[in-house]
Amino acid sequence: MDDERKHALKDYLRSGHPTHTVESYDPEPAADDDVTVDVGGPVPPPGAGRDRARAEAEAGRLRSDLARHLNRSDFPADRTSLLRTLTEEHVPDPLLEAVRDLPADERYGNAGQIVRALGYRPRV
Repeated sequence: MDDERKHALKDYLRSGHPTHTVESYDPEPAADDDVTVDVGGPVPPPGAGRDRARAEAEAGRLRSDLARHLNRSDFPADRTSLLRTLTEEHVPDPLLEAVRDLPADERYGNAGQIVRALGYRPRV
């Protein structure tokens, strides 16, 4: 019995970490049809607080999506180069539509500047 355990633990003892994966411990990625919780909680506060929280969450999602598909080497960029890069990355259509709404004559240094140019600003 000792020899069986020694054989089973041989790889673990050599590497210092588990060598077998247990799929039940790996989190599943989010699905497109997963339920999303409103940023204000199950019952968001009424009025301006809810609107501000939703606007900030939308700006955060947009900035995150842009940063996921754009590299530092893509900046500074204008609308045309951003559209070309995002089309090559095969981004979702809503993200392309948002970038198409950018002014043509501006240059952007990062994803945050793009989000602000699209009108997503924190409200006070």
